[in-house]
Amino acid sequence: MNKDYLELSGLTVSFDGFVAVDGVDLTVLQGDLRFLIGPNGAGKTTLIDAVSGLVSATGRAEFAGEDLLGRKVHQIARRGVGRTFQTATVFEELSVLQNLDIAAGAGRSPWTLLRKRSGVPEAVTEAMETVGLADLRDTKAGILAHGQKQWLEIGMLLVQDARLLMLDEPVAGMSAEEKDETGRLLRRICVDRTVVVVEHDMDFMRSFAKSVTVLHAGKVLSEGTVAEVQADPKVQEVYLGPGQHSAEEAAIVLGEGV
Repeated sequence: MNKDYLELSGLTVSFDGFVAVDGVDLTVLQGDLRFLIGPNGAGKTTLIDAVSGLVSATGRAEFAGEDLLGRKVHQIARRGVGRTFQTATVFEELSVLQNLDIAAGAGRSPWTLLRKRSGVPEAVTEAMETVGLADLRDTKAGILAHGQKQWLEIGMLLVQDARLLMLDEPVAGMSAEEKDETGRLLRRICVDRTVVVVEHDMDFMRSFAKSVTVLHAGKVLSEGTVAEVQADPKVQEVYLGPGQHSAEEAAIVLGEGV
């Protein structure tokens, strides 16, 4: 088994007595494309916040054999853990190339950054190709389409050699075409990386997830393939329960009538 996998054991996050993530055990292997789904307040974003060092947690969160809990955000990033947010955080006045070059420099010394380089670093060129922005290398990030900004942010993680990517609702606000392209991008990058996607778009989840973990009230409710999760009576109860979801949303989650 490749060592670059994420393993959570008893991961717990509490806020003033409220338990947002409640003893979660979770393993995501390299090559997987794991989707975290569940009702609002299930603890999905808080879970990846804990792994990336944004909130305090107890238990264990290991990647590549190293425990991440208790480390600062930048220390976790240096261990190959990357995270995106619902709103892309890019330098809008800089070009695609400049954004990627700055991200690639995150691990370089100030002296190296000051030296004039003769060409574009190979990692930057590869990232532009991977995320489909090579033809827009000199375009300012601020005028990119919504989906393209998300792809740029993913590229910025790739040039930092992130081997665990955790993406928070990456297709929110995207067109259908952008969603399909994003799904294909995630399939490409998960081949030699570990990828976790927090997602509310159930059509997107059903189209691209390799495996699914359903969270409910901070706990793992169900786990498996899309088909296995959809067939789980516990998942059906949560999504079809009174006041939980609209009939349309429940149908999409459970694969009925779509």
